[in-house]
Amino acid sequence: MTVSLEELLAEATELAQAAGSLTLDWFRRSSLEIESKTDGSEVTEADRVAERFIRDELNRRHPNHLVIGEEEGGSFKADDLTWIVDPIDGTRGFVRGVPLYATLLAVVDDSGPLVGVIYVPALNSTVAAARGMGCWHDGQRCRVSENKELDGALVNTSSFDTFPDAALLALKASKALMKTWGDAFGYYMVATGQAEAMIDPICSPWDLAPMPVILKEAGGSFTDIHGEANLDLNADPDSISGIASNGFLHEDLLKIMSSP
Repeated sequence: MTVSLEELLAEATELAQAAGSLTLDWFRRSSLEIESKTDGSEVTEADRVAERFIRDELNRRHPNHLVIGEEEGGSFKADDLTWIVDPIDGTRGFVRGVPLYATLLAVVDDSGPLVGVIYVPALNSTVAAARGMGCWHDGQRCRVSENKELDGALVNTSSFDTFPDAALLALKASKALMKTWGDAFGYYMVATGQAEAMIDPICSPWDLAPMPVILKEAGGSFTDIHGEANLDLNADPDSISGIASNGFLHEDLLKIMSSP
């Protein structure tokens, strides 16, 4: 059965919201158990339950579609529709009671991300987009900011610790407003015009899969820190990067990130 793009967008939004809502059962729970994965990152039962929920639903609805998830793995094949799941993007903030974590879901075809969803459960707020259908924030069309000056622009990151020293100093010298409303929430802010840029020098495929289509449909730009627009969905964890911007500032940011 062929699924229309409109149906895929609605379904991805529904699943991200349902899975994200499940995580609220563990959010700020005093008895939350936190484990460390082999890479040193944190994981909780909420991460696993939310991803398993999406996988079970997709297996029931679309058994011929592939799934990649942060907790259970998987691989992308260009000839198959693939769903990419990050059940809790920002687990480190989640376990500390920070309400800006997100559930991410993307649908990818052989041309790249087709549908992207960022759902922020604690705020009950969604940014979602599909190729050629625009970007939507809680049911309203949204766009990036029109600020053309890096001086005073709000530039977010998940952590400035991941920046090369020269790039960090160059960004500081640009007089951009540097903040750490990071993880998926930083991209959410760029797509809705609340920030001019979000930079992640170190990321994993599931962290970034929704972002190319979301930023493009919101009128902005998305590449890696080298200017490459194609996202490697089979890349190893913590081996890729991302820059999202309103487009006007993108070249300036790429120059900063390549500072010698």
